Amino acid sequence: MSRAFDVSVVIGTYNRGHLIKGAIESVLGQEAGATAFEVIVVDNNSTDGTRQAVHSLTGRANGRLRYLFEPKQGVSYSRNLGVSVSNAPIVAFLDDDVRPATGWISTIQRLFAEYPEIGLVGGKVLPDWCCPPPRWLTRHHWMPLALLDYGDFPFLIDASTNMGLISANCAIRKDLLVKAGGFAPELQRVKDNIGSMEDQELFERLFQAGARGVYWPGLEVRAVTAAERLTRAYHRRWHFEHGRFYALYRSRRMEPTAVGRLFDVPAHMYRQMAADALMWLKYTALCRSSEAFIYENKLRFFAGFFSKRLRQCTGSRNRSRSATWHSSAP
Repeated sequence: MSRAFDVSVVIGTYNRGHLIKGAIESVLGQEAGATAFEVIVVDNNSTDGTRQAVHSLTGRANGRLRYLFEPKQGVSYSRNLGVSVSNAPIVAFLDDDVRPATGWISTIQRLFAEYPEIGLVGGKVLPDWCCPPPRWLTRHHWMPLALLDYGDFPFLIDASTNMGLISANCAIRKDLLVKAGGFAPELQRVKDNIGSMEDQELFERLFQAGARGVYWPGLEVRAVTAAERLTRAYHRRWHFEHGRFYALYRSRRMEPTAVGRLFDVPAHMYRQMAADALMWLKYTALCRSSEAFIYENKLRFFAGFFSKRLRQCTGSRNRSRSATWHSSAP
């Protein structure tokens, strides 16, 4: 018979044996009070010392730590496996490079008890800088770093707020997750790729189905920010790849069905691209590189989106022509 827990903490990891141990220790060291919790680490095909790092902590976990191996590559597969074997009605998610505050688990349990009508909770994901960030890296550039801070006041989140959370610091009722079908593999991060949006798609799907969430500023974690993420090159690549994932996603918010399109790109995106290009030219001419970089990345997002849709259109037409040729061939 499975042991009963109040909260299951799922941590997916890939080739981060140097980080996963710190993540586990930060959870096992929680001041959780009477809240019973388990930690489920899902190793997504790591080839480093991840397995050994997890097993080295098993003896100190008092039966609360489990190691699983997920051979299908991708963070969605890892999280979905963790959810499927969890033994608690609440599933909390952390990333392997995130360290929660000491009262994190007890806060999650308390919020769900105080707000029985909510389906998910999330909070701040603040940076733990590995080195001083460059001057241009303001909060306008936090998204590629998976950082989040909506301020110091709690509020409800639903389909009308147009706001999301980050799975690096969120908890969801298990029955809601199972009913929704979990994280979508087609939009997931695989190995070290960037710009994916499995988080955003899941939250949007939950909210569209009527779920409500709470942003709670006291639910706080710190994310270790690697030096390679503090470069303009990384941010340029992230926005381009994010645009490509958005093109795959086909968000109802961004793409209402009754809109004009060119190459399957909504007309309003062309208008926004033109406005962003003008702003980029303006700030570039004024030698205000920080502001110009904001609009440059908006243009890179559009470029990624456009390139993916153009490729899809071209591929669709080629397949159609091929099918027509084969059907008419003698």
